[in-house]
This record gives sequence, C-alpha cells and structure tokens, in this order.
Amino acid sequence: MTATDTRTAVTRGSLRRPALSAPPVRSELKKRSLREMLAGYAFLTPWLIGFIGLTVGPMAYSLYLSFTSYNLFSPPRWIGLGNYIRMFTDDPVFIQSATITLTYVIVGTPIKLAAALSVALLLNYRDRGAAFFRSAFYAPSLIGASVSVAIVWRAMFNTDGPVDNALSTVGINLGGWVGNVSLVVPMMILLAVWQFGGAMVIFLAGLKQVPKELYEAAEVDGAGAIRRFRAVTIPMLSPVIFFNLVLELIGAFQVFASAYIISNGTGGPAGMTNFITLYLYKRGFQDSQMGYAAALGWVVMAVVAVLAVILFRTQKSWVHYAGEDR
Repeated sequence: MTATDTRTAVTRGSLRRPALSAPPVRSELKKRSLREMLAGYAFLTPWLIGFIGLTVGPMAYSLYLSFTSYNLFSPPRWIGLGNYIRMFTDDPVFIQSATITLTYVIVGTPIKLAAALSVALLLNYRDRGAAFFRSAFYAPSLIGASVSVAIVWRAMFNTDGPVDNALSTVGINLGGWVGNVSLVVPMMILLAVWQFGGAMVIFLAGLKQVPKELYEAAEVDGAGAIRRFRAVTIPMLSPVIFFNLVLELIGAFQVFASAYIISNGTGGPAGMTNFITLYLYKRGFQDSQMGYAAALGWVVMAVVAVLAVILFRTQKSWVHYAGEDR
C-alpha cells in the first residue's frame, strides 16, 4: 500500500466516523425534543382544562340553547331558528335596543378615542407633573364601571342635580338628563368618554416611541404643527389607534352596569337606555327566556366579529407598520 492509499484510507475512515456516531446523537435530540414537548403540554394542561371547561363548553351550550325554548324550570325544547326569526321579525324592542347600542358605539367610540389622544398629546409635551396628571386621568377608567360611579353619575345628571342646577344658572333649563329621552343617550356617551384613561395611557406609550428625528426633519421642511401631526404623528401612531379602536369597539358593546343603575334596571326612559346587554339580561333573568337570551348573545357576538373582521381587513389601507413597504 502506497502512502497515498494510506492517506485515502485514513481520510475515508475519518469521514465514516461521524456517520457511525450520528444515530445516537439524533436519538438523543429526539428524546430531548420529546421531553420539552411533554413539559410544554404539562404546563399548558391547566389552561386547556380551564379554557375548555369555562369558555368553550359554556359557549357551545349557549349556542345549543339559542335554538331552544328554555325557561330554567323545564328541559330545553328544540325550536330551530325560532328565536332568531322572532328577534328580527316580531320583536320591536330588540330593534330599538340594537339601534341604541349601535348609536352608542358609533358615536361614543370615536369621541372617546379623540379625547384620549388629545390628552395624551398634551401629556407627551409636559414633563413636570406628568405622573400626577397621568394618574389623575387614568383613575376614572379604573372606577368608571363600578356601581358607585353610576349612582353618582345619576345623582349629578338627575333633576335638580349639580349639572342641572349649573345649567339653570346660565338660563338652560333641561329638567335633568336622566329622565330626558333626547339627553339620556348623550349622558351615557359622556360617561363612557370620561373613562378614556386606559386608551390615553396606550396612546401616550405610542407617542413616546415616535422618533424625534421625524419631527425635526418635518420642521426643517417647513411643516407646521398641524402638518406634523397629520404627516408624522398619525401614521406612526396608526397601529396604536387600530389597537385602541378594536378594544374600545368591543368594550362599547358590553355596556351594562351604568345602564342598569341609571335606569333602575328598566331601560328607561322610553327604552333609551335599554342597551342590548341590558335587554339580554332582562329576557334571561327577569323573563326566564334563556333560549332567547342566548340567541341575543350570539347575535351580538356575530356583529362584533363582523366589525372586527372589517377593521382587520381594512387596516392595510391606513395602518402603518415600521419597516413595511407600501
């Protein structure tokens, strides 16, 4: 055997050596991967049990109940689409509740976001006392959904309340907002707008992330404050606006406690505070029409889902993400 043959043999042997040791390595990697996967499922199991038992299970049962006539005291009786047909063809109260709820959502949500963004812009340019003002503006969003605030709100806007008396001093006699058919919905929207703190904090965090170089470049180009707001702030903040819009839209459909307290659970005056969640509660727990209430809940969920899909489908036309080519 020549020296060349010897080197070739040695080289071939060295090349074969890893191939002989590869199967144990792959086997060890597979075992480690399996152990990690099992550990992941073990940590996930409590959440899965809770999700299936407390969310998926009740949702599936409520979907079944929506196709039945069920009064809590006798077994559910299958009626197919009867609840849904009744809802859209023989229930004017549902139509009124849906109209009022949509008005509340469509009018209240943009106003609330505009108020949150306005205050966030002011706080973004103010360093002194910013923490105090941020906490002061955020506090109403923490307590706004509580029963006590709804009671206070009702006392403030009721006949001879502080708001009514203050307006009377300047010659505006409205006779209270709570019992006024044309003013009770604006009052509810005002209560929702007052709770803009959560959206404001998110807007403020987004404003802190806008690069100052963009404002400086726009200023060098001669852009004024309004132009900088339109050309820099809004595009850079559009993902935050989209996030807040989705959250507030979903939250607005769930208004219940304030409507219940302010109307004493009646939905008055003239059904103007009979929002869809309050109407659902009355049908289910006051009239014992659980099947019909379940159908109302699924219709509300379908409407929210459709609006969310529309927002997600249209976000490409107005939401700007960093590094995204347009």
